[in-house]
Amino acid sequence: MTHNTPLSPRTLRHLPEAGRRIMTTAQLRSHGVSTAELNEQCGPGGAWRLLLPNVVLLHTGPPTSEERLHGALLYAARESAPGVPTQPGAGDPQRPVYPETMITGLAALALHGLAAAPALLALERVDVLVPRLRRLRTTGYVHVLRVPDLPAPVAVTGLPVAPVPRALADAVAELTDAGVVRRLLTEAVRDGHCEPAAVVRELTRARLLNRPHVMGAVDSLVAEGRAVAEGRLYRMVREHGLPDPVWNVDLRLPGGPHLGGLDAYWPGQAVAVELDTRAPRRDEDALWSEYARKRERLERLGITVVHVTPRKLADSMEQQAAVIRTALMASGDRDPAAYVVVLPRAGT
Repeated sequence: MTHNTPLSPRTLRHLPEAGRRIMTTAQLRSHGVSTAELNEQCGPGGAWRLLLPNVVLLHTGPPTSEERLHGALLYAARESAPGVPTQPGAGDPQRPVYPETMITGLAALALHGLAAAPALLALERVDVLVPRLRRLRTTGYVHVLRVPDLPAPVAVTGLPVAPVPRALADAVAELTDAGVVRRLLTEAVRDGHCEPAAVVRELTRARLLNRPHVMGAVDSLVAEGRAVAEGRLYRMVREHGLPDPVWNVDLRLPGGPHLGGLDAYWPGQAVAVELDTRAPRRDEDALWSEYARKRERLERLGITVVHVTPRKLADSMEQQAAVIRTALMASGDRDPAAYVVVLPRAGT
């Protein structure tokens, strides 16, 4: 068998295209390729080359971005269970193609479509998550992250990919450029890939919030998250036929203390909406106490406060609109609220 000899057409032509371009040595043997044939094809002048340990590229040209990703997953998954990983499109479609591994970090963010992430072919390495007990080492362009618990992967172009918040945390752990970190976090929230709270939870889990360039980026992230949530709130009022409120106001008692700021207020019905855009940090309990105290003060004055989170606006806008509509309709059955002074919120 020479490098010009086609590889066992009877055994490999039935495979999907991705499966014909890159395979593990175990998969090749299962298709009838002997060790001698494998060594000859991967040797000098052969038609194939070894891309990673036990992962063979079935041509001699540079790998495409798709081949690099499949190769990384084949390398990471090859010892996760008895037998060999299932090739894309083969076997049971419900069975994970690459069990107990997924792409994360910048490669995952590029797959999720973040413009701030480098192009896949420009990445010098591909990060993959595997269980901590796996005996697998970083090699070649594959950077192995062994973790105690794997998140549920998201299928992107048929590949198992870490969710955006987890991919962000794994990418940020290796980044030192504050501008790059800020652009990644901001785009992820602005374009609706995830909520700020989910990102901060992952950054907290990875113990990254004590890094100055990450802390600064998180402040920008929270501001971006508030802007996105406010946009959803405006759209909810408009699209679900709610009466126009006054937006972004401060309430005060006449000649008395400041009662707090509100995102939307219907003075005639004494109904208020407050967006909860807190980032889950160590001072979360104190912030929540502040929210609760303000709500109690307003409700003692006869003002109904509807507490809304960005996630609720994103996932169940119609339901949130119904809650507010119900509060507005019920205002006629309540005792009149105390008179309060409504002022533009400072800084708006």
